[in-house]
Amino acid sequence: MHYIKPKKLNRGDTVAIVSPSWGGPSVFPHIYENGLTVLREWGLTIKEFPTARMDAAFLRANPHVRAKDINDAFADSDVKAIFTSIGGDDSVRILPFLDKKTIVEHPKILMGFSDTSTLHVFANMQGLITFHGPSIMVGFSQMGSLPARFTSHVREMLFEPKERYEYEPYKNYCDGYPDWATKDTVGKVHPIKSDDGWHWLQGHGTVCGELFGGCIEVLEMMKATDFWPAQDFWKGKIFFLETSEEKPPIHFIDHALRNYVMLGVYDTISGFMFGRARDYSDEEKKELEEKIVSVVANEFGRPDMPIVANIDVGHTDPQLVLPLGVKTEIDCEKKKIALAEPWLAE
Repeated sequence: MHYIKPKKLNRGDTVAIVSPSWGGPSVFPHIYENGLTVLREWGLTIKEFPTARMDAAFLRANPHVRAKDINDAFADSDVKAIFTSIGGDDSVRILPFLDKKTIVEHPKILMGFSDTSTLHVFANMQGLITFHGPSIMVGFSQMGSLPARFTSHVREMLFEPKERYEYEPYKNYCDGYPDWATKDTVGKVHPIKSDDGWHWLQGHGTVCGELFGGCIEVLEMMKATDFWPAQDFWKGKIFFLETSEEKPPIHFIDHALRNYVMLGVYDTISGFMFGRARDYSDEEKKELEEKIVSVVANEFGRPDMPIVANIDVGHTDPQLVLPLGVKTEIDCEKKKIALAEPWLAE
């Protein structure tokens, strides 16, 4: 597939804020406002679309309203990027109302994670590069409590595309945030833990493929719908999955991985990455990794496929920004993961 690269951001650009899933800003406006301050500090002009602060109950009852904001944000010639306020659990319901033509003809940065995975899959299947990364309330709002490298990394991914970009694991991370109902917790995170980096479970040499993936629970809701990728879409992909704050049990992940195999995904992808599992103990992470290898390598005969776990992506902080559709390399010998082409247009 030929992928369309959105243009990079520049200081003074206008960015849209939408709520395609849960109406979190209407419930915790202080968390939302704190996230917007980062965009303003970067010199960006914020344009809040109607859903941004809409009542959460109204948004849940009206998926077509949420979809209209996505369509309108893409169609707006002043908007250079679209950021989601937060995730949720039912954005799959907006997919029938999205306008493929509008999205393809007006490419721009789309960034979010968690339930935003539905939008990433939809847009990526139309040939648009999109960005699995922090949302306004989850990631941007907490930047002041996280390593400075997180802020610089996110900004670099939005403003400074390069011919090649080598990812590096963060040395520390956290699982979630203190109760948002208490306003003195704005921008704060749970205690920081040390991390031992990425876990190279199997594989040799270097593989390259277009990056694709998202939140494992959200993608399960899309399977067998008209919005799920056809089998030929997966050829050569570098596939990644990550778990939500609901902490799916290992037997759920086991079943989901086995289902991907039965769909033929592991017959055609080049490599597989799994995110650092939120709220898992070290023992649970070890059990999870053993299960991944057991399913992919032992049950379905792919001991050759590079598998890397404990990647800084998704529901733990800080996270890496992964651009779906961009050529990505996994080098098992040097233990490196890198983007092998610019992810944005100048």
